[in-house]
Amino acid sequence: MRQLIRFDWAMKRLLRSKANFGILEGFLSELLKRDLKILSLLESESNKEDKDGKLNRVDILAELTTGERVLIEVQVNSETDYFYRMLFGTSKIVTEYLGEGEPYSQIKKVYSINILYFDLGHGNDYIYHGTTSFVGMHNNDLLALTEKQKGVFQKDKVCEIYPEYYLIKLNQFNEIAKDTLDEWIYFLKTEEIKDTFCAKGLIEAKEKLDSLKLDPKEKEDYKKYIDNLSYQKSMVISNYEDGRVTGVIEGKIEVAKNLKKLGMNNETIQQATGMSADEINKL
Repeated sequence: MRQLIRFDWAMKRLLRSKANFGILEGFLSELLKRDLKILSLLESESNKEDKDGKLNRVDILAELTTGERVLIEVQVNSETDYFYRMLFGTSKIVTEYLGEGEPYSQIKKVYSINILYFDLGHGNDYIYHGTTSFVGMHNNDLLALTEKQKGVFQKDKVCEIYPEYYLIKLNQFNEIAKDTLDEWIYFLKTEEIKDTFCAKGLIEAKEKLDSLKLDPKEKEDYKKYIDNLSYQKSMVISNYEDGRVTGVIEGKIEVAKNLKKLGMNNETIQQATGMSADEINKL
């Protein structure tokens, strides 16, 4: 099976072309469970490409023909406060694109779609969907729109006004595609598209994201990008191992000090910590 270009790099270069909108439209249609079309890509402060290509995040902000906006973000390395950044991203889009003097009812619906190559939070699923709803504290009823509000807002539910979040945790996916959305998740994780796959946009992705079709300059840029990801991964592993070893050593020293305070002899401390007699004598 021919290896395809990583989706995050494709977002940086190839998928920003209108000729390739069909790939993104296919992915979004499978995820949001409705057919949709991209009107244009918007330039937001949150999705400008870094000059040297070293950042491990990639954003695309798309405007749909319905007026809704979709922020697609790919994050490679772990980020503890990522939940907060999701909130910041949608909030920034809401405020950036509301014109001065416009009523709040002109705020456009925002979808935040996050493709993660690391584990975020604690959960067993590989796709999580978040919305905003208001539930009664006493009667447990769901707050609804009035008929007038439905007409003015062109919405049926309160949750349709607020941003929606999708978290796709690729590491959690077991690579068994049970439906067309899973076919997309399989591609995002493995950079491969099986001949049997039929999800919207995948046939076009298989054709246009073929690594062999890149021109020489694109191939060189892509190689640098992959090399940089490998370097970042190595640095993370190296820093983790250094921290782990340092922690083990410091832990042994602390245990030895405590045992010494309790009056334990050096031989017993050696057996408990694995430290040498000379190391213990220096404490």
